[in-house]
Amino acid sequence: MKNITDYQHKKILVLGLAKSGIAAATLLHELGAFVTVNDQKPFEANPAAQELLEKGITVICGSHPPELLDEGFELVVKNPGIPYTNPLVSKAMEMQIPVITEIELAYRVSEAGIIGITGSNGKTTTTTLIYNMLEKGEKHPLIAGNIGTVASEVAMKATSENQMVVELSSFQLMGVDQFRPHIAIITNIYEAHLDYHKTKENYAKAKANITLNQTEDDFLIVNADQEELLELVSFSKAATLPFSTKRYLEKGVSIREGKIVYFGEEIISLEEILLPGEHNQENILAAIAAVKLLGVNNDAIIRVLTSFQGVEHRTQFISDINGRKFYNDSKATNILATKSALQAFKKPVILLAGGLDRGNGFSELVPYLSGVKALILFGETAHKLEDAGKQAGIQSIYHVDNVEEAVPLSYKVSEPGDIVLLSPACASWDQYRTFEVRGNIFAQAVHKLKESR
Repeated sequence: MKNITDYQHKKILVLGLAKSGIAAATLLHELGAFVTVNDQKPFEANPAAQELLEKGITVICGSHPPELLDEGFELVVKNPGIPYTNPLVSKAMEMQIPVITEIELAYRVSEAGIIGITGSNGKTTTTTLIYNMLEKGEKHPLIAGNIGTVASEVAMKATSENQMVVELSSFQLMGVDQFRPHIAIITNIYEAHLDYHKTKENYAKAKANITLNQTEDDFLIVNADQEELLELVSFSKAATLPFSTKRYLEKGVSIREGKIVYFGEEIISLEEILLPGEHNQENILAAIAAVKLLGVNNDAIIRVLTSFQGVEHRTQFISDINGRKFYNDSKATNILATKSALQAFKKPVILLAGGLDRGNGFSELVPYLSGVKALILFGETAHKLEDAGKQAGIQSIYHVDNVEEAVPLSYKVSEPGDIVLLSPACASWDQYRTFEVRGNIFAQAVHKLKESR
């Protein structure tokens, strides 16, 4: 960690706890700041606030009172999930108090090089692939951000020998000032998080902040198959390294005659790669671009791609039971993610889907259901998904109470060679606390089924 004095004796407000708030408050306290933490959860039910108080940090709990800013704070470090419409945040901006997220702190104190990964889909898989490839290439990576440990906490321990591989959300990137990754990646841009950003333009602009401060000495890896994305980052000063799954690029990473090619150099055949789907090919190309820039050899890349079976809950292979392959894609909490998962498989699919009803229909999923031979549905959206299945001409549609019941039924209605895919196209909150819980229950049910066969 850099020995900086930027925050010494400054009054700083950390707004919102959770993991990022705890890490930010702890870091700033160590850097000599006068830190106040403000969290909505009452103090009596807030173990994190109690722990910070014991360290000598001022803690105010129960609400976010705007008058708190009258105490003369010089900086606000905001939890990414708190919107800028929050009265306290709005007042801070009116008072021209800088409002940042903890990723900015991580950048300022990190001695390590930073690889930042953002995009609508594929962030976690790309981040994990890069980490694994760097590890195999002996480049001493540390994983951080939305995946793994909070970035500022990792930055406290990182040295110049490390590479920080950081997954970044649009919420985090709205709160940057000097943040400048040496290598930035934007996997793709689709419409998302409009409840927070209000418009796709605002959302895309937040994503583009990843390259805002990059210079000619930095690199921007970008999806060349999205013209909209190329236009979005046309302002960037970084050296652009494009990737494409749809056309061959002489200067970039692409696919030629069934092989991944980096600036004309063949790396690996697609047939050797375990991770299924064109959407994962995008993630693989982006990851290869990043690690090649850092000198990772092809052997390390190949070893990862011939063994990596997917990130947990993201088209993750669980097991083969008598010729039926079971995949956990519980992270597919929207239609777009389920579309991508369905496109990944050429064999017949038994699709397990359903969940929280957010008021939307599923007609746009219909064209992607052509390879689905049976639908097993659960949750609030089961009947809406049944309508979509009927539009797609699916004859075998079943309703069950939950994911656990769906697994043995999926085996019963499937045949050797089929794919059983949990890809709900919905959030989990009608039945499960998180998509991770939903995915874990699916995996447990698959293992239980396998033991009984």
